[in-house]
Amino acid sequence: MMDWKICLNKQFAKAIKIDTSLITSLLRTSANKLKTQELLVMNEHTAVSKVSLTYDALRELLEALAITKGYKIYNHECYTAFLKEILKESTLGDTFDTYRKLRNNLNYYGKEITLEEAEKSIKDMKELRETLQTTYVAPKPEEKKTGKHTSPTTS
Repeated sequence: MMDWKICLNKQFAKAIKIDTSLITSLLRTSANKLKTQELLVMNEHTAVSKVSLTYDALRELLEALAITKGYKIYNHECYTAFLKEILKESTLGDTFDTYRKLRNNLNYYGKEITLEEAEKSIKDMKELRETLQTTYVAPKPEEKKTGKHTSPTTS
């Protein structure tokens, strides 16, 4: 696994100014991809597409989250490092990395996936996305008051 220091040194990630318009756009695109995958009926022809769209929705939410923390990430492996080292969410980082590898195998190496594997992967990625969304991107009102998390809606 690539660590955060390597991501920065190799310029796979860099510090940026927070761009609330981009954050909003990415969150909208993430939600739209999730809705799109839900429109597809799960079968042997759509399973890979549904997994890929769900992964893309998760990754775009992570991109928005990274920007709220002042980072632009250009390498999917660096999202794992971001989760583990910047957010201190090691378990979430491991879960993301599992699905990053799966999506990579499906998209670039022709790996096949059973309907059951696809359904479980989609469920897990949606749960991870929801956890990140509620914890970091759109915290509960009491968290907004304390400033515990940053959110583009509270700037």
